[in-house]
Formats: sequence, C-alpha cells, structure tokens
Amino acid sequence: MAHAQVKTVTSREFVHNVSAAKRAAAEGDHVIITDRGEPSLALIPIAEYRRLMKTDKNIVELLRMSEADAFDLDFEPIRINAKEIDA
Repeated sequence: MAHAQVKTVTSREFVHNVSAAKRAAAEGDHVIITDRGEPSLALIPIAEYRRLMKTDKNIVELLRMSEADAFDLDFEPIRINAKEIDA
C-alpha cells in the first residue's frame, strides 16, 4: 500500500458528510475523527484493516518468535487462600 494521507475531521463534519470520509478511506487515506478536539475514531481502508488483523499464529507460536527473547515475562504464581467455612 502506498503511503496513506491522514485526514482529520471533526465528528460534526463526519456526520454531515459521511460520503466524503468514506470516499477518502476508499482511496487509501486514513480518516481520523475527532471528538472535542481529541482523536476518537479511525476510518481506514478494509484492506489495511485486514492486514492489521491478520495472524496465522496462535499465542504459543507468537511466544516462540525470536523477537520474544527481547521481552522478560515474569509471571506471579497464583495463590489461592482457602478458608474453612462453618457447616
């Protein structure tokens, strides 16, 4: 995918002209929708979404990746404190 442009629109602009935002995304742009001046949603082409969501690996395979060696994974043992109950 070529370098996408990022277009920012307010939520009000988006509501009044959904077609323009859809058209921009369909042409490969990323559309950021703001709410009170803060980015709140992103509209991206479906191909980009599918690329971002694609994974053919399960968690075990992902943890086996060579890049995983760069991370320290320290898990705390689970402790279950059981108490006796009165019958």
